[in-house]
Amino acid sequence: MPRRPRLHIADYPHHIIQRGHNRAACFFADEDYQAYLHWLGDGLQKTGIQLHAYVLMTNHVHLLLTPKAAEDIPRLIIALGRRFVQYINKTYRRTGTLWDSRYKSSLIQTDTYLLRCQRYIELNPVRADIVRDPGEYPWSSYRANGLGASDLLLSPHGLYLELGASPESRQAAYRELFRTGLDEAALSELRLAIQQSQPIGSKRFLQQIEQMTGQRREARPRGRPRLEPDGPTVLAGQMELGL
Repeated sequence: MPRRPRLHIADYPHHIIQRGHNRAACFFADEDYQAYLHWLGDGLQKTGIQLHAYVLMTNHVHLLLTPKAAEDIPRLIIALGRRFVQYINKTYRRTGTLWDSRYKSSLIQTDTYLLRCQRYIELNPVRADIVRDPGEYPWSSYRANGLGASDLLLSPHGLYLELGASPESRQAAYRELFRTGLDEAALSELRLAIQQSQPIGSKRFLQQIEQMTGQRREARPRGRPRLEPDGPTVLAGQMELGL
């Protein structure tokens, strides 16, 4: 059965995951994370895509972004991935692929799911038992969104800006969202949508997407859902979650 094409729509937020091939590591040193973020910034400038949240884990990357044009997402991900592979292969004198052949993409309903998805992304290092607090992890957007650190890659979404009238009040309200982790139902819903590269949102939202695209797009368990394992996998001396 052919794979369902990924769904990209201009001006809608998208949750993107790109994984290392066979779940192998794709970052090996601090310089690798820095190089990826540098070229991510370059790609954002060239495409005009807005980035709202991100996390770089040892063997995968999460991005939450909004494109001005649907085709800008594959342009960004493919160009960034190719450039980073060239850097890694040259730096570590290796050959061959680094990433899985297909990145995952899930269209996000803004009102209900955008901030939930940001929490999901920025809490990855906590769920993986790498850090106890998301602010301790250097390779994510939490320090900017929650603590006010400068991060020129980020374009705050309007829903985030509505959290407070000043940067300080927004950051305080954002930190409050992180006092508790996402419950299992929310985690499962987000994981299923991204695993199947399907949109996530209310029935009305999914109906709107269907009307726009002429396709039924809805994440559905097939029999017993074969989600990514909740338990961590040890990679490169760190604990990594499946998603």
